[in-house]
Amino acid sequence: MTYVIAQPCVDVKDKACVEECPVDCIYEGNRSLYIHPDECVDCGACEPVCPVEAIYYEDDVPSEWSDYYDANVHFFDDLGSPGGAAKLGLIEKDHPLVAALPPQGE
Repeated sequence: MTYVIAQPCVDVKDKACVEECPVDCIYEGNRSLYIHPDECVDCGACEPVCPVEAIYYEDDVPSEWSDYYDANVHFFDDLGSPGGAAKLGLIEKDHPLVAALPPQGE
């Protein structure tokens, strides 16, 4: 089980969750943040600090954002498990679901 970052994060990327994550498993893409499903320890520290309520426990993702579970998982298909987001910094890509969205919040 893992936490998932959904659509409200797109084009916001507040990063309060990154600061709270004790295992550095929240990675930054071009337009959204992503939680690595194999590195997340399910502590839940990220969820209450998200100002846009974009973070959900895997089983609690609202149905309209259910595709974001796969987006968080498959964002890492070519990255594997780097073992920490801080050393990578910005990853110059997004999952196709996120990349295809029109600009958010405008």
